[in-house]
Amino acid sequence: MKDSVKRVVWVTAWVVMIIVSTTDPVFAGAWTAKQGDMYCKLTFNLYEADEMFNDSGNKAAFRDSGEFSDTNISTYMEYGITDKITLLGSLSYKRLKSENNAMIYKTRGFSDLDLGVKYRLASGNFGVISAQGLIKIPEFYDDDTAVALGNNQYDTEIRLLYGKSLYPFVPGYINIEAGYRLRAEEPSDEFRYLLELGFDITDAVYSRVKLDGIIGMDNNDTVLDYAGNPTTTLDYDLGKLDLALGVNLSKQVGIELGYRGDIYGENTASGENVSLSLVVQY
Repeated sequence: MKDSVKRVVWVTAWVVMIIVSTTDPVFAGAWTAKQGDMYCKLTFNLYEADEMFNDSGNKAAFRDSGEFSDTNISTYMEYGITDKITLLGSLSYKRLKSENNAMIYKTRGFSDLDLGVKYRLASGNFGVISAQGLIKIPEFYDDDTAVALGNNQYDTEIRLLYGKSLYPFVPGYINIEAGYRLRAEEPSDEFRYLLELGFDITDAVYSRVKLDGIIGMDNNDTVLDYAGNPTTTLDYDLGKLDLALGVNLSKQVGIELGYRGDIYGENTASGENVSLSLVVQY
């Protein structure tokens, strides 16, 4: 990461989900929360890029020696309506900066709101299988900002998830996800996939690695039209490698240090992200 990002834009809290109690450490992925349980992850992110993947998948510098940065605070929440049904949501407050040899453009504000529901289809010795539906809501920003906070259109997604504990062989788990995102208006639809592997290093320290991927379906009219934000192109492929190291301070509170690199793609930015998260579960 470069030293150009100097300070944090603190986030105003968004919609508060109901808080009750739990001591179950397994959340997210294919697993659903128990009825009344809540998981919240508040993350400070620093993302910077000065290269893009071109339409051949090769890296190239931004035009006019440009740079792009996204400093944001994001929140992700899950809440158990029943043991099989979990509500989820996420929202970020961003400070975006796009610069080149001639100009510097800045935008700050909330980005898209994601709301979804996850339903556990089956569970047993084979693991857990769930289905998830999600809608992306672009109602928190204008479409005429200097650097776009989003594509300003609604998305809907259906996803199938599979998770399995690796106990008693090793203290860990695997999680596999695949989904299709239908994007309104100009952007191409997307096939999304995720491969995740997590391990407990000690009783309090854990690690996680994820490959998070997007494949554009090539059903749009325009390839590159990102309004100053190279991460919001209309048709792109992207693979991100996400590494995390976490410490459970108690059964309810933990912290995570993360690193994410864009490792392959087409028609989108190639950058790096570092993050610090506070995890609370009740």
